[in-house]
Amino acid sequence: MNSFLLPCIVLSIFTTPVSVKNSPDPNKDLYEIKINALTGEPIDLSAFKGKYILFVNVASECGFTGQYKELQKLYDTYQDKLMVIGVPCNQFGNQEPGTAKEIQSFCSQNYGVTFLMTEKIEVKGEKQHPLYQWLTQKSKNGKANSTVKWNFQKYLISKNGTLIDFFYSMTNPLSEKITRHLK
Repeated sequence: MNSFLLPCIVLSIFTTPVSVKNSPDPNKDLYEIKINALTGEPIDLSAFKGKYILFVNVASECGFTGQYKELQKLYDTYQDKLMVIGVPCNQFGNQEPGTAKEIQSFCSQNYGVTFLMTEKIEVKGEKQHPLYQWLTQKSKNGKANSTVKWNFQKYLISKNGTLIDFFYSMTNPLSEKITRHLK
């Protein structure tokens, strides 16, 4: 082989563009996740594109249950640009034992909840719902790994479907940590 051609061949190996398959867009996946409302109807998460979404795993018999009041106030204040979605879960101290009808009645009668509530799901463990797989796994949300520590942990999603941050139960829904993103 000609000594001039060998460097050209080697050079072309290192400069030839290689087609790399892009990993799936994790942000797209959020809007495709299937979950039902507390009343049983499917929720179309893509209907909230262009709005912030605050997902909160909720429970009726928890020391943080009073946060329903602040969640409703947050929703009332920012509902033009925010959807609050309560996600009942009975995995922490069996503090959400009720049926869908009991949960809905409790939230409505005691806290005047008008924001969206999902079916009761598991937010951790082997039967973790795909929504919480997306919220807690960096490989799916593109931002951060987390574990759900207790009831009323919050996940804030941007208007374009990216994870902004998560907040533990102690963070009040009306905290500046959350509201600064909505102003």
